[in-house]
Amino acid sequence: MGLYDRILVPTDGSEGVERAVQHAVDLAVEHGATLHTVYVVNAGAYAGLPTEAALEGVDDMLRADAEDAVAAVASIADDYDVPCETAIRDGSPSERIVRYAETNDCDLIVTATHGRGGIDRLLLGSTAEKVLRSADVPVLTVRVDD
Repeated sequence: MGLYDRILVPTDGSEGVERAVQHAVDLAVEHGATLHTVYVVNAGAYAGLPTEAALEGVDDMLRADAEDAVAAVASIADDYDVPCETAIRDGSPSERIVRYAETNDCDLIVTATHGRGGIDRLLLGSTAEKVLRSADVPVLTVRVDD
């Protein structure tokens, strides 16, 4: 076995995250590791919608996006014969990513960062930064630009 046995790569399904996924897959190949991927549905961000029916529609859309996102990561892993476990969780992305890593004994988290700075970072926050500050395992950030 290599240095890493279980590598977690969170996904939000965006184009930029593919760079982090490829890096995680390359590390998994090098270390003979299993890849884990998690998509966190943050439905709380849509709590201000005017009707419950609208929220249901958003939740269905988010879950479909989540399924597509984790399937895309699993497909890339499969191209390299890397075993991949997929998961979808609800809640705060940074908290759920860290909890997933702890619960599944992941040795490394590889996460994309969008390289925002200034007011954007202050207003939007950074999931990658929150994961970096609260995870007990190493976190490798891969900068992706939109």
